Amino acid sequence: QLDAHPPQQQHRHWAQICSGNPTNRIRGCDRYGCGNFGADRDSGKEKHGGVDVICSDGATVYAPFSGQLSGPIRFFHNGNAIDDGVQIRGSGFCVKLVCIHPFRYHGQIRRGQRLGTMLPMQKVYPGIISHIHVENCDHSDPTHLLTPDVPPLPQQDGRWATVCAGNPTNEIRGCDKYGCGYYGAPRRSGKGKHHGVDVICADGATVYAPFSGQLSGPVKIFHNGNAIDDGVQIRGSGFCVKLLCIHPIRYNGAISKGQVLGKMLPMQRVFPGITSHIHIENCDRSDPTSNLERGKGQKD
Repeated sequence: QLDAHPPQQQHRHWAQICSGNPTNRIRGCDRYGCGNFGADRDSGKEKHGGVDVICSDGATVYAPFSGQLSGPIRFFHNGNAIDDGVQIRGSGFCVKLVCIHPFRYHGQIRRGQRLGTMLPMQKVYPGIISHIHVENCDHSDPTHLLTPDVPPLPQQDGRWATVCAGNPTNEIRGCDKYGCGYYGAPRRSGKGKHHGVDVICADGATVYAPFSGQLSGPVKIFHNGNAIDDGVQIRGSGFCVKLLCIHPIRYNGAISKGQVLGKMLPMQRVFPGITSHIHIENCDRSDPTSNLERGKGQKD
């Protein structure tokens, strides 16, 4: 049977590579550069020969396909805290995963099996979007292989729709040099608490309505006229929420769940190196996390 259906036919797409990133989302741009294949490196003299898959420092890393391990693979050759990695060859593929510490450098590994852990990238590049550098051995573009076969998420009305293009699971910002994105995180050196949740969203990305309702605004958070001081409120479907650091297409009228609401404002301009995000706050300041978690618990 395996002869009739070689592994690359069974799995045209690779499995999830990093815990917490079920769709193998690729790093956008931060002050160190961009994560897409072919992005500029070395002030435009070089091109990025791989793809950067977002992965929090210390997260578990999984094998994208079954194959034979070899390594270690060094990238920096300077002994820094992230200079480690491994190669996997098999299932019709060959790839290097760099900035991870594998449990071993040799032997067989199965698709989806634990491969190792993400190294502390923030130690070396403070404020970067931590990521695994994923490079095909032949330097071809692996982007299309990284899109996993994720079943469409069920549309349950209790759960909100995807809020930002490129973040289908409404993944919440972790911690960066400016703070953390979860509800209740410390603000103002611990004197305040975060009354919302920061949903990761690349600058300029399309923003969608999480539920159907009535728009009102503008809603300002900084009141200083900076480049991200805009937002809108939606009330309806039993919810009331403010979405901040976005520019809505309009401030009034009705909107339907999943409809285009506006676009993400240029947060990197105001907070260089931050994980760009939409600040989402319930009107009653309760915790919106459970409404944002779409499709969680189905995969891992």
